[in-house]
Amino acid sequence: MKLRTKARGIALQVLYEIDMANHNPVEVLELRLSQTSLDEQVEAFARKLVLGIIPHKSDLDNFISQHAPEWPLNQVAIIDLNILRIALWEFAFDTQTPLKVAINEAIELAKLYGSDSSARFVNGVLGGLANRQDEIQKLFGKIAE
Repeated sequence: MKLRTKARGIALQVLYEIDMANHNPVEVLELRLSQTSLDEQVEAFARKLVLGIIPHKSDLDNFISQHAPEWPLNQVAIIDLNILRIALWEFAFDTQTPLKVAINEAIELAKLYGSDSSARFVNGVLGGLANRQDEIQKLFGKIAE
């Protein structure tokens, strides 16, 4: 498994636990990282994802809900929602990840952690957003300021 793929999986597990159990994000992240022997780069990227997504979660969710209106967020599986948050955060904030890579990684996470229909759902939502990367970066750039 590639290093950044592993980091995304860890970030997904942390974000899922935070949503399901309402645990402290930093404590969950530290516990998860301590339970696994990881390369420094994996650990750093997992931290970057989790700590980057948490403060922007409601903005990411609003954007997702606008672009998946047939799926109200309260009906989207928490795993799928967190996969979308990770990919959208990478679209908007992490200029090191190419758009196609972020989408492909999200689909792979959906196949690994989601339901039978998760990969198709994630692909559909992110595919619709792919042509809007510049707009997404501008919007979230203003939010981050």
